[in-house]
Amino acid sequence: MKNKAMSAAIVAGAVATAVAGLTAPTTANAQAKEKCYGISLKGQNDCKAGPGTTCAGTSTVDYQGNAWTLVPKGTCVSMELPGDRKGSLTELDRDLPEA
Repeated sequence: MKNKAMSAAIVAGAVATAVAGLTAPTTANAQAKEKCYGISLKGQNDCKAGPGTTCAGTSTVDYQGNAWTLVPKGTCVSMELPGDRKGSLTELDRDLPEA
């Protein structure tokens, strides 16, 4: 019985180590990115698209000001967009869907 308990503990430890190794690069990768509002095309946002939406892919207007996409850190506000639009690190009041 001791051997089974020891084996289970070893397997659990190995799984925990493997999972931690998989999430570490994701965390580091996320740290090198920032949320950029107002740059997503309709249905292509990473998350958040205002009230009544759930998450990824829920924006209903191109360049929707309250929908964001992850971009490399430091690039958001310099993105080239049609018209006089610019990306923003905070939610925008432009290009919102009609209520």
